[in-house]
Amino acid sequence: MSAAMAGAAHAETLQGALAKAYRSNPTLTGARAGQRATDENVPIQKASGRPALDATGSYSESILKPTISFTSPQRTLNASAQLSVPLYAGGSVRNSVKAARTRVAAGQADLRGTEASVFSQVVAAYMDVIRNSAVVALNQANVRALEVNLQATGDRFEVGDVTRTDVAQSESRLALARSELQGAEANLITARENYIALVGEAPDNLEPPPPLPGLPATPDSAVQVALKDNPDILAAQKLREAQQFDVRAAKGTVLPTVSAFTQAGYTNYLDTLNSAGGSGSANGSQINKQASAGVQLNIPFYQGGRPAAQVRRNQALESQAMEQEIEVERGVIAQTRSAYASWQASLESIESNQKAVDAANLSLEGVRAENSVGSRTILDILNAEQEAVNAKVQLVTARRNAYVAGFSLLAAMGHAEADDLNLEAGTLYDPMVNYDRVKGKWFDWDFDPAPRVQSTRTVDSPAQNANVAPGLAQP
Repeated sequence: MSAAMAGAAHAETLQGALAKAYRSNPTLTGARAGQRATDENVPIQKASGRPALDATGSYSESILKPTISFTSPQRTLNASAQLSVPLYAGGSVRNSVKAARTRVAAGQADLRGTEASVFSQVVAAYMDVIRNSAVVALNQANVRALEVNLQATGDRFEVGDVTRTDVAQSESRLALARSELQGAEANLITARENYIALVGEAPDNLEPPPPLPGLPATPDSAVQVALKDNPDILAAQKLREAQQFDVRAAKGTVLPTVSAFTQAGYTNYLDTLNSAGGSGSANGSQINKQASAGVQLNIPFYQGGRPAAQVRRNQALESQAMEQEIEVERGVIAQTRSAYASWQASLESIESNQKAVDAANLSLEGVRAENSVGSRTILDILNAEQEAVNAKVQLVTARRNAYVAGFSLLAAMGHAEADDLNLEAGTLYDPMVNYDRVKGKWFDWDFDPAPRVQSTRTVDSPAQNANVAPGLAQP
């Protein structure tokens, strides 16, 4: 009783595996960091429309005074400051900020797509471990049955009930079964290692996955949902809109710009400025102060053709984005319809393979009974056993394929993200939190702390084996 409870306590669910990947998968945590970098483009573009304050200072020492100069100072201390406030920039700043904001929205949609992609890989890896574990268990059971069969055949050969050919056939089939078992064990190890790479921890007693919610009734309804919710389509739409703002920003470079400014200067000759008639001058002449303020208008008449080239380039990029939007839409439609067809075919395959398993089990029982009365040969039993194993392997494979295809269909529809799966991962990552934090920052020294690794390493995870829990031989 206690052992059973301990095993249940260590069982892993699909939601638990997805939650671990959500927190620590490097592909996903890296995509979040990339989105935070995209967020910073908004304050970067806003900075072009904000005031700029500069200050300079210098100290100079005259090494060789001009021979014809009677008033050249020996030392000079200079300081100046200038404040510039852009008032109008032809719309370039405004449209550049809009383009940056639109790319933030596109990046957030891409982040959703990355999340769905990682989850799809985790689901496939989870189901691969379950399927390959069952396949190993089936092959182990087959090997044990063939070993018993070989022993019985050898005993019957000793008493002259069967021939040497029957023994050779049993030995050959056992050798082939052992070879298939070794291949199945290698596949299971590969599946477990792939699971570790995605989830960050070794699979431990994986439970059957829960039913998938929200699967569509028809491929057309799936496509309609995908056209509205698929993150790749939303990202392509936002990137096209961003290119439109880039065109407007480039057109603004041919318009006048207006800015207000104020500046002040301070010069001190440090009592080394001599007058023409004597050794010194009044103390006031040793210090020079100045200050001014005004408005500056800049009218670009000719810039070597650069603005027109920039506009044409951004127009071409906008055209490219328009075509890419259609390309993404086509791909999503094809992906959705393909996933729906695969899901339906797998469901039908489950029914067919279940019937095949039932028939193969009944056939094996009949062949064994008929062999006991001499109407069936050892080869008939071997063939019936192999057919039963093959049918069971195909059944567990069909179940895996149906679930993976169903989840891929949800991903294509845009409904395979953390918000849709009720993950037990605590507070979900919200990219808007960082965007709202940085979009209005002004201060030049407002740095973030040094980054730290968010994902987990797997270098200390043990090498996986092909051990399976008892009781998996039944599909």
